[in-house]
Amino acid sequence: MENDKYLIKNTTKAQRIELIRSWQPVDDGLENCEVDLWDMYADYINGTKEISECNESFSAEYVMMEDDES
Repeated sequence: MENDKYLIKNTTKAQRIELIRSWQPVDDGLENCEVDLWDMYADYINGTKEISECNESFSAEYVMMEDDES
């Protein structure tokens, strides 16, 4: 599977940092956005959660926040 190359067991911390850095546009336009990719993927960078787990955590938090604002 193509995404297996991004699993923690297949990457170094430096490679995980470079991957997240590659997702950050040069002019990200996120100055007023509450999403911080470095915070969102800190557990992946540190080797404690896979990308999919970070995404699931963020999705669950986002849905809960949206529900609270209604």
